[in-house]
Amino acid sequence: MHVQESYIVPPKAQVKAVEADKLPKPIVFHDGRLVQKPNPVAALLIILWIPVGFILACLRIAAGSLLPMPLVYYAFWALGVRVTIKGNPPPPPTKNSGDSGVLFICSHRTLLDPIFLSTALGRPIPAVTYSVSRLSEIISPIHTVRLSRDRATDASMIKKLLQKGDLAICPEGTTCREPFLLRFSALFAELTDELVPVAMVNRMSMFHGTTARGWKGMDPFYFFMNPSPAYEVAFLNKLPQELTCGDGKTSHDVANYIQRVIAATLSYECTTFTRKDKYRALAGNDGTVAEKSRVKPSKIMGC
Repeated sequence: MHVQESYIVPPKAQVKAVEADKLPKPIVFHDGRLVQKPNPVAALLIILWIPVGFILACLRIAAGSLLPMPLVYYAFWALGVRVTIKGNPPPPPTKNSGDSGVLFICSHRTLLDPIFLSTALGRPIPAVTYSVSRLSEIISPIHTVRLSRDRATDASMIKKLLQKGDLAICPEGTTCREPFLLRFSALFAELTDELVPVAMVNRMSMFHGTTARGWKGMDPFYFFMNPSPAYEVAFLNKLPQELTCGDGKTSHDVANYIQRVIAATLSYECTTFTRKDKYRALAGNDGTVAEKSRVKPSKIMGC
């Protein structure tokens, strides 16, 4: 006797998505450009907005790249970009002091973090990065220096940059969209005791300004294509001398402490995830960027 079982699936099953706090594990990494899953009406509005948003993004990027940094804050507000500054930013270093510059330790939300840090300070702050597209380097209003991922080489380079003035670094090594902080690389703590944590958070209503599998050269365009993107820059207290490596603390203790301070300020959760974990989950690789050979000046260089 052969018994067959059949199941009837309703054509429009009303199944609600599980709330984030009820998931077995929190969602830390995800990719894609759209902030929200669009319904037909929202999809139509996005399609209609893209041409207008792209023109607006070009205007915002041009304002940030071409205007003097003290004017960028006001230009952003005039163009619908909201920048909120909290805390007490440190004054610029004096040229005759001979002291090392301040190293700003920033949480990493998009590649625009150092630019909005500079906007909040009213002066350009160079930044060290791991990977950034050629286009992003061209349109950036600040000087960016690529890390080699060789510890000795990077340490020497950062020390030289600090001798010239202030510097920004995002020790997570990659961005995270959710309210989590990835593990902080401890190298920065060994290089200077002049450390100022900066808690950064942004708000986007339509497009994400980050990607793991797409072309990163479009990241600033997608961020500025949002109708009214916002950035909040919170300057925390400078790290006390007794909590630095100069007073006997290990670099890992300093890095973990700063991670906890920034996480507490943002109401985020600290994790031990790294750049490799993110790219293995989203892109199927470890996030390593191979160094490309340089082409001759007569050739056309792509991004």
